[in-house]
Amino acid sequence: MMAWNVGHKRGRALALGTAGMCVLGLTACGGGSSSGGTASSQDALNVVAVTNVYGDIAAQVGGDAVKVTSIISSASQDPHSFEADTRTQLAVSKADLVIENGGHYDDFMDQLIEAAKSDAPVINAVEVSGLESAEETTGTQDEHAHGEFNEHVWYDLESVQKVADRIAADLGQARPDQAATFTANAKAFNTQLDAVIKLEDDAKTKYDGQGVAITEPVPLYLLEHIGLVNKTPEAFSEAVEEGNDIPIKVLDETLKIFSGGEVKAFVYNEQTTSAETEKLLAQAKTDGVPTVGVTETLPEGEDYVGWMTANVEAVTSALG
Repeated sequence: MMAWNVGHKRGRALALGTAGMCVLGLTACGGGSSSGGTASSQDALNVVAVTNVYGDIAAQVGGDAVKVTSIISSASQDPHSFEADTRTQLAVSKADLVIENGGHYDDFMDQLIEAAKSDAPVINAVEVSGLESAEETTGTQDEHAHGEFNEHVWYDLESVQKVADRIAADLGQARPDQAATFTANAKAFNTQLDAVIKLEDDAKTKYDGQGVAITEPVPLYLLEHIGLVNKTPEAFSEAVEEGNDIPIKVLDETLKIFSGGEVKAFVYNEQTTSAETEKLLAQAKTDGVPTVGVTETLPEGEDYVGWMTANVEAVTSALG
Protein backbone atom coordinates (compact mmCIF):
# COMPACT_ATOMS: atom_id res chain seq x y z
CA MET A 1 0.00 0.00 0.00
CA MET A 2 1.29 3.47 -0.87
CA ALA A 3 1.11 6.23 1.70
CA TRP A 4 0.42 9.74 0.47
CA ASN A 5 0.46 12.46 3.09
CA VAL A 6 -1.85 15.38 2.58
CA GLY A 7 0.17 18.56 2.51
CA HIS A 8 -2.21 20.42 4.81
CA LYS A 9 -0.80 22.35 7.72
CA ARG A 10 -2.48 20.28 10.41
CA GLY A 11 -0.15 17.71 11.92
CA ARG A 12 -2.70 15.53 13.65
CA ALA A 13 -4.97 13.57 11.38
CA LEU A 14 -6.81 10.34 10.90
CA ALA A 15 -5.61 7.87 8.32
CA LEU A 16 -8.15 7.16 5.63
CA GLY A 17 -8.34 3.72 4.12
CA THR A 18 -10.18 2.48 1.08
CA ALA A 19 -13.43 2.28 3.04
CA GLY A 20 -13.62 6.06 2.86
CA MET A 21 -13.04 6.30 -0.88
CA CYS A 22 -14.96 5.85 -4.06
CA VAL A 23 -12.49 4.26 -6.42
CA LEU A 24 -12.96 3.84 -10.12
CA GLY A 25 -13.52 0.18 -10.95
CA LEU A 26 -15.20 -0.37 -7.59
CA THR A 27 -17.72 2.42 -7.11
CA ALA A 28 -18.33 5.53 -9.17
CA CYS A 29 -19.69 8.46 -7.19
CA GLY A 30 -21.66 11.50 -8.18
CA GLY A 31 -22.88 10.14 -11.48
CA GLY A 32 -24.29 12.90 -13.65
CA SER A 33 -27.60 14.10 -12.34
CA SER A 34 -28.02 17.27 -14.37
CA SER A 35 -29.41 17.40 -17.84
CA GLY A 36 -26.80 16.87 -20.48
CA GLY A 37 -25.09 14.36 -22.69
CA THR A 38 -26.44 10.97 -23.59
CA ALA A 39 -23.12 9.16 -23.47
CA SER A 40 -23.28 5.64 -22.13
CA SER A 41 -21.26 4.54 -19.10
CA GLN A 42 -18.83 2.83 -21.48
CA ASP A 43 -17.76 6.04 -23.14
CA ALA A 44 -18.36 8.49 -20.30
CA LEU A 45 -15.50 10.81 -19.43
CA ASN A 46 -13.73 9.73 -16.25
CA VAL A 47 -13.45 12.58 -13.76
CA VAL A 48 -11.43 12.08 -10.56
CA ALA A 49 -12.01 14.64 -7.78
CA VAL A 50 -10.10 14.88 -4.53
CA THR A 51 -13.31 15.15 -2.48
CA ASN A 52 -17.00 14.66 -3.07
CA VAL A 53 -17.40 18.46 -2.96
CA TYR A 54 -15.66 18.81 -6.30
CA GLY A 55 -17.10 15.49 -7.41
CA ASP A 56 -20.63 16.81 -7.03
CA ILE A 57 -19.82 19.99 -8.92
CA ALA A 58 -18.33 17.91 -11.76
CA ALA A 59 -21.45 15.73 -11.83
CA GLN A 60 -23.71 18.78 -12.03
CA VAL A 61 -21.72 20.21 -14.93
CA GLY A 62 -20.94 16.98 -16.77
CA GLY A 63 -24.32 15.29 -16.44
CA ASP A 64 -24.60 11.88 -18.08
CA ALA A 65 -21.40 12.48 -20.03
CA VAL A 66 -19.17 11.93 -16.99
CA LYS A 67 -18.38 9.19 -14.54
CA VAL A 68 -17.13 10.81 -11.33
CA THR A 69 -14.81 9.30 -8.74
CA SER A 70 -14.46 11.15 -5.44
CA ILE A 71 -11.37 9.95 -3.59
CA ILE A 72 -12.51 11.25 -0.19
CA SER A 73 -16.24 10.99 0.14
CA SER A 74 -17.37 10.88 3.76
CA ALA A 75 -18.14 13.77 6.07
CA SER A 76 -17.27 11.53 9.02
CA GLN A 77 -13.60 11.46 8.03
CA ASP A 78 -10.71 13.85 8.49
CA PRO A 79 -9.34 14.54 4.99
CA HIS A 80 -5.96 15.79 6.18
CA SER A 81 -4.23 12.46 6.00
CA PHE A 82 -4.71 9.96 3.24
CA GLU A 83 -3.62 6.41 2.55
CA ALA A 84 -3.98 5.33 -1.06
CA ASP A 85 -3.60 1.95 -2.67
CA THR A 86 -2.97 0.87 -6.24
CA ARG A 87 -6.67 1.13 -7.10
CA THR A 88 -6.62 4.82 -6.31
CA GLN A 89 -3.55 5.19 -8.50
CA LEU A 90 -5.39 3.31 -11.24
CA ALA A 91 -8.32 5.72 -10.98
CA VAL A 92 -6.02 8.68 -11.50
CA SER A 93 -4.19 6.98 -14.36
CA LYS A 94 -7.49 6.48 -16.23
CA ALA A 95 -8.85 9.97 -15.56
CA ASP A 96 -9.84 12.24 -18.41
CA LEU A 97 -10.00 15.15 -15.95
CA VAL A 98 -8.61 15.56 -12.42
CA ILE A 99 -9.87 18.13 -9.91
CA GLU A 100 -7.75 18.98 -6.87
CA ASN A 101 -8.07 21.70 -4.28
CA GLY A 102 -4.50 22.97 -4.23
CA GLY A 103 -3.02 25.44 -1.77
CA HIS A 104 -1.17 22.56 -0.03
CA TYR A 105 -4.48 21.10 1.10
CA ASP A 106 -4.03 17.93 -0.94
CA ASP A 107 -0.44 17.65 -2.13
CA PHE A 108 -0.91 13.89 -2.37
CA MET A 109 -2.94 14.49 -5.53
CA ASP A 110 0.10 15.89 -7.31
CA GLN A 111 2.07 12.83 -6.22
CA LEU A 112 -0.63 10.53 -7.58
CA ILE A 113 -0.77 12.40 -10.89
CA GLU A 114 3.00 12.31 -11.26
CA ALA A 115 3.20 8.61 -10.41
CA ALA A 116 0.42 7.84 -12.90
CA LYS A 117 2.28 9.78 -15.61
CA SER A 118 -1.11 11.25 -16.46
CA ASP A 119 -1.47 13.94 -19.10
CA ALA A 120 -5.13 14.58 -18.23
CA PRO A 121 -6.07 18.22 -17.57
CA VAL A 122 -5.82 19.11 -13.88
CA ILE A 123 -8.09 21.76 -12.34
CA ASN A 124 -6.52 23.34 -9.26
CA ALA A 125 -9.35 25.11 -7.43
CA VAL A 126 -7.06 27.50 -5.55
CA GLU A 127 -5.41 28.58 -8.79
CA VAL A 128 -8.75 28.96 -10.54
CA SER A 129 -10.13 31.03 -7.65
CA GLY A 130 -7.39 33.64 -8.00
CA LEU A 131 -7.61 34.30 -4.25
CA GLU A 132 -4.03 33.38 -3.43
CA SER A 133 -2.53 35.43 -6.24
CA ALA A 134 -4.78 38.35 -5.29
CA GLU A 135 -3.41 38.23 -1.75
CA GLU A 136 0.15 38.20 -3.05
CA THR A 137 -0.56 41.16 -5.34
CA THR A 138 -2.31 43.32 -2.73
CA GLY A 139 -0.24 42.22 0.23
CA THR A 140 -3.37 41.33 2.18
CA GLN A 141 -3.68 38.24 4.35
CA ASP A 142 -6.58 36.23 5.67
CA GLU A 143 -7.25 37.38 9.20
CA HIS A 144 -7.01 33.80 10.47
CA ALA A 145 -3.88 32.81 8.88
CA HIS A 146 -0.94 34.69 10.29
CA GLY A 147 0.48 35.21 6.83
CA GLU A 148 -0.75 31.86 5.49
CA PHE A 149 -3.35 31.48 2.78
CA ASN A 150 -6.77 30.05 3.63
CA GLU A 151 -6.97 27.14 1.21
CA HIS A 152 -10.58 26.17 1.96
CA VAL A 153 -11.79 27.89 -1.19
CA TRP A 154 -14.89 25.72 -1.63
CA TYR A 155 -16.48 27.87 1.09
CA ASP A 156 -16.07 30.87 -1.23
CA LEU A 157 -19.04 30.61 -3.57
CA GLU A 158 -17.69 32.91 -6.28
CA SER A 159 -14.60 30.72 -6.46
CA VAL A 160 -16.74 27.64 -6.88
CA GLN A 161 -18.56 29.33 -9.76
CA LYS A 162 -15.19 29.82 -11.46
CA VAL A 163 -14.39 26.14 -10.90
CA ALA A 164 -17.71 25.10 -12.45
CA ASP A 165 -16.95 27.22 -15.52
CA ARG A 166 -13.49 25.70 -15.78
CA ILE A 167 -14.92 22.18 -15.56
CA ALA A 168 -17.32 23.01 -18.37
CA ALA A 169 -14.49 24.39 -20.49
CA ASP A 170 -12.23 21.36 -19.97
CA LEU A 171 -15.02 18.87 -20.58
CA GLY A 172 -15.93 20.83 -23.69
CA GLN A 173 -12.37 20.47 -24.95
CA ALA A 174 -12.66 16.71 -24.55
CA ARG A 175 -16.15 16.54 -26.09
CA PRO A 176 -16.62 19.52 -28.45
CA ASP A 177 -19.98 18.19 -29.60
CA GLN A 178 -21.28 18.52 -26.01
CA ALA A 179 -19.51 21.76 -25.10
CA ALA A 180 -22.72 23.79 -25.26
CA THR A 181 -24.41 21.38 -22.88
CA PHE A 182 -21.58 21.59 -20.37
CA THR A 183 -21.65 25.38 -20.56
CA ALA A 184 -25.41 25.41 -20.01
CA ASN A 185 -25.11 23.05 -17.05
CA ALA A 186 -22.44 25.24 -15.46
CA LYS A 187 -24.60 28.31 -16.00
CA ALA A 188 -27.58 26.59 -14.34
CA PHE A 189 -25.39 25.51 -11.41
CA ASN A 190 -23.96 29.00 -11.00
CA THR A 191 -27.43 30.52 -11.14
CA GLN A 192 -28.37 28.35 -8.17
CA LEU A 193 -25.27 29.57 -6.37
CA ASP A 194 -26.26 33.17 -7.12
CA ALA A 195 -29.28 32.56 -4.90
CA VAL A 196 -27.03 31.40 -2.05
CA ILE A 197 -24.73 34.39 -2.54
CA LYS A 198 -27.80 36.61 -2.21
CA LEU A 199 -28.58 34.91 1.10
CA GLU A 200 -25.07 35.85 2.24
CA ASP A 201 -25.48 39.42 1.00
CA ASP A 202 -28.85 39.77 2.73
CA ALA A 203 -27.36 38.41 5.95
CA LYS A 204 -24.54 40.94 5.76
CA THR A 205 -26.99 43.84 5.86
CA LYS A 206 -28.20 42.52 9.21
CA TYR A 207 -25.12 40.98 10.84
CA ASP A 208 -22.18 42.95 9.44
CA GLY A 209 -19.52 43.45 12.10
CA GLN A 210 -20.83 40.91 14.59
CA GLY A 211 -18.30 38.63 16.24
CA VAL A 212 -17.97 34.87 15.89
CA ALA A 213 -15.56 32.25 17.13
CA ILE A 214 -14.14 29.31 15.19
CA THR A 215 -11.91 26.33 15.81
CA GLU A 216 -10.07 26.71 12.51
CA PRO A 217 -10.49 28.65 9.26
CA VAL A 218 -12.53 26.13 7.26
CA PRO A 219 -15.72 28.29 7.07
CA LEU A 220 -14.05 31.71 7.15
CA TYR A 221 -14.78 32.67 3.54
CA LEU A 222 -18.50 32.13 4.15
CA LEU A 223 -18.43 33.96 7.48
CA GLU A 224 -16.49 36.90 6.06
CA HIS A 225 -18.91 37.22 3.15
CA ILE A 226 -21.67 37.70 5.72
CA GLY A 227 -19.52 40.40 7.32
CA LEU A 228 -18.74 38.49 10.50
CA VAL A 229 -15.55 39.13 12.45
CA ASN A 230 -13.46 36.28 13.81
CA LYS A 231 -12.80 36.90 17.52
CA THR A 232 -10.87 33.68 18.17
CA PRO A 233 -7.40 34.32 19.61
CA GLU A 234 -4.92 33.87 16.79
CA ALA A 235 -2.71 31.55 18.81
CA PHE A 236 -5.57 29.08 19.33
CA SER A 237 -6.59 28.73 15.68
CA GLU A 238 -2.97 28.59 14.62
CA ALA A 239 -2.24 25.74 17.02
CA VAL A 240 -5.30 23.80 15.80
CA GLU A 241 -4.39 24.41 12.16
CA GLU A 242 -0.80 23.32 12.71
CA GLY A 243 -1.73 20.34 14.88
CA ASN A 244 0.29 21.71 17.78
CA ASP A 245 -0.42 21.49 21.48
CA ILE A 246 -2.44 24.43 22.75
CA PRO A 247 -0.82 26.19 25.72
CA ILE A 248 -3.02 26.31 28.82
CA LYS A 249 -2.86 30.12 28.84
CA VAL A 250 -4.10 30.28 25.24
CA LEU A 251 -6.88 27.80 25.93
CA ASP A 252 -8.02 29.74 29.00
CA GLU A 253 -7.99 33.00 27.03
CA THR A 254 -10.10 31.40 24.31
CA LEU A 255 -12.61 29.90 26.71
CA LYS A 256 -13.24 33.36 28.20
CA ILE A 257 -14.37 34.94 24.91
CA PHE A 258 -17.80 33.32 25.15
CA SER A 259 -18.80 35.09 28.35
CA GLY A 260 -17.94 38.62 27.25
CA GLY A 261 -20.80 39.12 24.82
CA GLU A 262 -18.59 39.77 21.78
CA VAL A 263 -19.18 36.35 20.25
CA LYS A 264 -22.64 35.77 18.80
CA ALA A 265 -22.00 32.24 17.45
CA PHE A 266 -19.38 29.49 17.58
CA VAL A 267 -18.71 27.80 14.23
CA TYR A 268 -16.62 24.65 14.53
CA ASN A 269 -15.27 21.93 12.26
CA GLU A 270 -17.06 18.68 13.09
CA GLN A 271 -14.53 16.55 11.22
CA THR A 272 -11.40 17.48 13.16
CA THR A 273 -12.06 17.62 16.87
CA SER A 274 -9.75 17.44 19.87
CA ALA A 275 -10.04 17.69 23.63
CA GLU A 276 -9.46 21.43 23.36
CA THR A 277 -12.07 22.06 20.66
CA GLU A 278 -14.55 19.96 22.63
CA LYS A 279 -13.88 22.19 25.64
CA LEU A 280 -14.68 25.24 23.54
CA LEU A 281 -17.91 23.66 22.36
CA ALA A 282 -18.93 22.85 25.92
CA GLN A 283 -18.02 26.36 27.11
CA ALA A 284 -20.01 27.99 24.32
CA LYS A 285 -23.06 25.96 25.29
CA THR A 286 -22.56 26.79 28.97
CA ASP A 287 -22.40 30.49 28.18
CA GLY A 288 -25.43 30.32 25.92
CA VAL A 289 -23.57 31.01 22.67
CA PRO A 290 -25.26 29.26 19.70
CA THR A 291 -23.10 26.66 17.97
CA VAL A 292 -22.89 25.64 14.31
CA GLY A 293 -21.05 22.57 13.08
CA VAL A 294 -19.54 22.55 9.58
CA THR A 295 -17.69 19.90 7.58
CA GLU A 296 -14.98 19.83 4.94
CA THR A 297 -16.66 17.25 2.74
CA LEU A 298 -20.19 16.93 1.45
CA PRO A 299 -22.57 15.22 3.89
CA GLU A 300 -24.13 12.04 2.56
CA GLY A 301 -27.23 12.58 0.46
CA GLU A 302 -26.65 16.30 -0.12
CA ASP A 303 -25.52 18.29 -3.13
CA TYR A 304 -23.20 21.28 -3.01
CA VAL A 305 -25.84 23.99 -3.44
CA GLY A 306 -28.13 22.50 -0.81
CA TRP A 307 -25.19 22.04 1.56
CA MET A 308 -24.01 25.64 1.28
CA THR A 309 -27.56 26.92 1.57
CA ALA A 310 -27.94 24.97 4.80
CA ASN A 311 -24.61 26.32 6.10
CA VAL A 312 -25.62 29.94 5.49
CA GLU A 313 -29.04 29.37 7.04
CA ALA A 314 -27.52 27.64 10.07
CA VAL A 315 -25.16 30.54 10.72
CA THR A 316 -27.85 33.20 10.29
CA SER A 317 -30.24 31.24 12.47
CA ALA A 318 -27.61 31.03 15.18
CA LEU A 319 -27.07 34.79 15.01
CA GLY A 320 -30.77 35.31 15.65
